[in-house]
Amino acid sequence: MSAFARLSAGAIAQGVNSGATTALAVMEETVARLAAYDAHQPQVWIARADPAALRAAAATVDARVAAGERLPLAGVPYAAKDNIDVAGLETTAACPAFAYAPARSATVIARLEAAGAICVGKTNLDQFATGLVGTRSPYGIPRNAYNRDYVSGGSSSGSAVATAAGLVAFALGTDTAGSGRVPAAFNHLVGFKPSKGRWSTRGLVPACRSLDCITVFTDALADAALVDDVIAGFDAQDAFSRPRADVALGGRRIGVPLAGQRQFFGDVEAEFLYDRALAALAQVGELVAIDIDPLLEAAQLLYGGPWVAERTAAVAALLESNPLAIDPVVREVIAPGSAMKATELWNGIYRLAELARAAEGMWEGVDALAFPTTGTTYRVAELLEAPVALNSNLGRYTNFVNLLDMAAIAVAAGTKSNSTGFGITLIGPAHTDKALIELAGAYLSVADLKPLPPLDLGDRMDTVKLAVVGAHLEGMPLHWQLTSRNANFVGAATTAPAYRLYAMADSVPPKPALVHVGEGGAEIALEVYELDLASFGSFTAEVPPPLAIGTVTLADGSSVKGFVAEPRALTGAEDITHLGGWRAYIASR
Repeated sequence: MSAFARLSAGAIAQGVNSGATTALAVMEETVARLAAYDAHQPQVWIARADPAALRAAAATVDARVAAGERLPLAGVPYAAKDNIDVAGLETTAACPAFAYAPARSATVIARLEAAGAICVGKTNLDQFATGLVGTRSPYGIPRNAYNRDYVSGGSSSGSAVATAAGLVAFALGTDTAGSGRVPAAFNHLVGFKPSKGRWSTRGLVPACRSLDCITVFTDALADAALVDDVIAGFDAQDAFSRPRADVALGGRRIGVPLAGQRQFFGDVEAEFLYDRALAALAQVGELVAIDIDPLLEAAQLLYGGPWVAERTAAVAALLESNPLAIDPVVREVIAPGSAMKATELWNGIYRLAELARAAEGMWEGVDALAFPTTGTTYRVAELLEAPVALNSNLGRYTNFVNLLDMAAIAVAAGTKSNSTGFGITLIGPAHTDKALIELAGAYLSVADLKPLPPLDLGDRMDTVKLAVVGAHLEGMPLHWQLTSRNANFVGAATTAPAYRLYAMADSVPPKPALVHVGEGGAEIALEVYELDLASFGSFTAEVPPPLAIGTVTLADGSSVKGFVAEPRALTGAEDITHLGGWRAYIASR
């Protein structure tokens, strides 16, 4: 087994309870994994338990099992986001000036411990859980587990990476605006966000106390359901706790945004993967296109309305006494709440009530929603340059969920060419948590997802797939421009049936022009190669007009970079589409 193969909470607990292994043996392996991954991404953690203390906790679990207890999470190692209190470890919320030593663990931690789970440490996060990116922490930036050029997602960044890298079997996050769902999508995980109040938030540093939910990241749906069974339940010490309820979905009418409301911010891969996910969902339910404008308006209230003041209230003392202790971007987001008036708050509450009534009407026509978890993802460098605008893009499909009292579960929906994950989120009315997990299982059973890509342990190089259709094909006169750049042959393919191919006039050596025409096109044979970014850049710089590098759609619906042509390329050109490709044309000459 790989040192970083993902862990199963259910399998570990079964092994410990049956005597096939021991909690101590599991913990020894976990300690070794933690030490090994520290060399690659120490930024995942803010604090970790002492290995001796972890071994002692494991020995206690083994003693309980030996005494006849059957523990649902016997010996399972897990992590907690560092805005959740764990006795014996400081809570920082990623702000050293805010740190304190909790007198007792949060309710969710106490319930996990009673079930036999062992907390190995506290994970990094966007400070005060303000962000969907994972770049806003003085403890460093946890990067995507599969491509470290890209963000891990936030605010539960460290929890997602720790789970994706196989350091723990599950990790607790939190979710106010999508922080328990966005990192799940980017790291190929399940992100379960329960209904508000289903899991106690006593012992959680609030972001927006009336909206906050504690969440879990897992590799599999069964583990999310297992953790929910352990944690869910009323907590009289939590003013926002609600008695557990499990409500069935009325059916499988699945609401999806109208075509014109689907925003992918120019990310054609994400658009393709979402369409493919909808095709899978159509096998297990009925897709219903709905107007999502009321949901999008509700989403704007979270950061563009008076709920900013609720974030301000959570850190008001520190904001007043030591504002420079707060991350500049986080401070920019939350500081305006100090100036908001009570009239703004009440007007916001009134408008949210109207939007909630619209959402109630929406549930009469659909039973659940299936949205992209995010429309795209970004590199860390991009987020550092435009931290607020790009973060806002990531919240388009997430920000409304808690405001409108909905349950949600994020699941994988494909791998992008940069190895990061794309996901969808299934959303339902409050208390449909278990039903959403069941619906997610039905979807995954038909989704036909590819195996996970390898972890990025620092030796990964970003690459670009390039389609060539003419003089750069193997055996053709310009193929050397690829081989000299160590391009790797990916495979032969054809375009989608939306292109026409022309032999340009007076081109030396002879070259084709590939033109997207939509209807009236045909499939054109091509070859796909993979180059590192620097080689791709140098190759592109040498492409002469009237040719250019654009995006080409393949027959399987995926997109790659490839040769396209300016209109002037067709002057005097011969239409050779009927031949199906450049090789056939050359042979015909």
